[in-house]
Amino acid sequence: MSPIREQLVGVIDCLPEQEQSLLLEITRRFLPDDTATPDDLEDIRAARAEYARGETISHEAINWG
Repeated sequence: MSPIREQLVGVIDCLPEQEQSLLLEITRRFLPDDTATPDDLEDIRAARAEYARGETISHEAINWG
């Protein structure tokens, strides 16, 4: 972990829960809306692996009605 990241984690750990929530909201304003989260990236990897194993269903095979 980089020194700056370590400092940030240390500061966050010292904040009360309510202040952490406020800091999270402020921090999110610096992120672009189209940035994938780590959870998004994991879901994408899982979907690609399922597709590669042939574990998907074609759009046409789904009864949408």
